[in-house]
Amino acid sequence: MVLLRLLTFTLLSSYFHPGTEVDAQRQFTIRSIMLTIEPGTNVTRDTNVTVRCKATVSSSSQEALSCEYTIYKDSSTVYTKRSSTAEDLLYPLPNAKVSNSGKYKCKITIEGKEMTSEATKLTVTGMSKPVLQLNRNAVSEGEEVTAWCEAPGETGSIFFYLYEDSKVIQEHSNSNPMEAKIRFRNVGLHKVHCAYAVLVMPNTFNSVESNTITVSVKELSIRPVLEIFPQDKVYEGDQLSITCNIRNALYSPENTPIDLYLSLGTKLLSSGKNKVNHTMVALAKDPGDFECRLEKGHVEKVITKMVSVTELFSSPTLTMNPADVFKGEVMSLTCKSESYASERINKEELTYTLEPSVSPLISTKPGEFSVKALTFDFNYTCEAQAKGIKKRSETLTVRPKVPVSIPKISVVGRAILGKPVKIRCHSDFGSFPINYTLLTGDDILSTSTVRLPTQEAVFTVTINKPEEIRKYMCKAQNNPKNGLPSSRLNATLIEPLRGLTLTVLPDLTEISEGNQLYLICGTKGTPPVTYKFYRVGDKRPLLTNTLNENNTHYHVDKLSKEHSGTYYCEADNHANNVVRSEKVIVEVHMALWKKAVIGGVCLLVVSVLVAVCVLYIKSKRGRETYSPPATQAPCV
Repeated sequence: MVLLRLLTFTLLSSYFHPGTEVDAQRQFTIRSIMLTIEPGTNVTRDTNVTVRCKATVSSSSQEALSCEYTIYKDSSTVYTKRSSTAEDLLYPLPNAKVSNSGKYKCKITIEGKEMTSEATKLTVTGMSKPVLQLNRNAVSEGEEVTAWCEAPGETGSIFFYLYEDSKVIQEHSNSNPMEAKIRFRNVGLHKVHCAYAVLVMPNTFNSVESNTITVSVKELSIRPVLEIFPQDKVYEGDQLSITCNIRNALYSPENTPIDLYLSLGTKLLSSGKNKVNHTMVALAKDPGDFECRLEKGHVEKVITKMVSVTELFSSPTLTMNPADVFKGEVMSLTCKSESYASERINKEELTYTLEPSVSPLISTKPGEFSVKALTFDFNYTCEAQAKGIKKRSETLTVRPKVPVSIPKISVVGRAILGKPVKIRCHSDFGSFPINYTLLTGDDILSTSTVRLPTQEAVFTVTINKPEEIRKYMCKAQNNPKNGLPSSRLNATLIEPLRGLTLTVLPDLTEISEGNQLYLICGTKGTPPVTYKFYRVGDKRPLLTNTLNENNTHYHVDKLSKEHSGTYYCEADNHANNVVRSEKVIVEVHMALWKKAVIGGVCLLVVSVLVAVCVLYIKSKRGRETYSPPATQAPCV
């Protein structure tokens, strides 16, 4: 019974405690785990810090359990230890630094079962002051200085910054101390200091600035010399002689080569070791200053001079006259320099040429050329020349205009008598702008200017008489010299319907049963015409018909009394005006044979009645004239 109870307790314990391990010898459960930081979570630099991990485990056996402890800092493993004692795990952080700041967690693992504590944040404040050292504090131009910057006692991800006169000149990482090589470009005194930053994701902690060291940079005695002759009153075409050499070259160490570079703007003219000579023709268009550059190792020295060059003559301009020219027309091209140095050249010394030299080409006087416009776009330039100096004009593109073609005149939509009509005038080709003029006879009605292919000339007029439509025409013009007329307007003028009548055949007095009936609807106006016949009381028309005629009819082949009624017709055409006729009352009379039968029957009846009456009268009279003999009584 005791054994049964023990087995039941073991099974229930395993069911209700998932952290419990059950085997034939022992059972255990991890009840809790907690991480603490001593002496506290906020400490100053160089404090001895201890991370304590305390786990509570319940076991059915006195035998020690084998536990594995893992310490995490910001999700990274920093310490692991296996222990078989019940003592707390201690992770020491002696002389804590800023790099030790972060979130710490502890995990315990026993025979495949594990539990992790909540995270606890440690913050360490305070950073050591960086120390800067230089191997020398007095150098000459181009010499190298070695600098060391140290963050005493700091660990972790460290970034160093080296400053010259408050400007960062170098950056280094993950090396404590940091070593760097410095060269100073300018002579004089330079103040150097350093600083560092410790990266503790996601934060960065910055140190104070280090000590400052002043470095004296002495200028080398060698200098570049730039000489230009002539330097004043220089005109285009003058010969310039430029020399770039060295002053105090004897004081330079022999083992250090010296290079010289002579430049004009960004163009390198010449280079050499001790002296550079260069000659050139002065041009006003040359940009920038002359520069003599000396390079000795890492030392650079530069001297510049500017030479003001006066234009011998200005760049020519090429113009055309007239501004608009049509294909095949003669035009004048003028090439001219607006200014020239009269103290150096005469106006007659300037010569002009046209490029390309098209044929035929006529030059009436210097700089003026007469040419015929081509049938396509063409580019011209001209060149002015004097004393070996040549200057070209900007390109002039001549775009010959295309004469306008004979315009076409047409109606937009439909032309309806008495209503506004739109008339379009259009040419198939011709250069814009094109002026279109609408005329009636010799009278100008209106003018429209078309400047784009998407535009068109449309005029609105009102035509009151049919014969007026043939009088309209238009004229197109894109050249002041001439304008082309169109043909006269040839379009159908729609006359609105009028005078609609409804005629009845036969005559209304002669309409009788069995006869045929014709309702004739006629009107005046432009066909096609749509006719509709109606009888009052019917919603739908009796007949709808569209014809190219001014009349139509509705036919009833055999009349009956049911055809009696009131009739009318409607008509419309492309003028969209509906006209209606007067109403006509049609009464269908009885047929003649029916009348004759009725008359004959009536006569027969009358005859029979008369005969009966006569016979009756005669019979009555006969009884009155006849008396039978008297009867005698017998004797008694």
